[in-house]
Amino acid sequence: MKVAEIREMSTNDLVERIQAEKAKYTQMLLNHAVSPLENPAQIKQARKTIARMLTVLRQRELNKQ
Repeated sequence: MKVAEIREMSTNDLVERIQAEKAKYTQMLLNHAVSPLENPAQIKQARKTIARMLTVLRQRELNKQ
């Protein structure tokens, strides 16, 4: 997911999406521990997507002050 797409989302949608992505990431790690994923680069990509979302959320919090 690109930063432009993340910025278009409302704050509530962004918070919900972050929670969903974190749950998906955790499940991905557990699945990878049991049997290797077909594409382990997905783990890195998911982590970066979560970081992008958290960054945009933090920027919004700072702009409100």
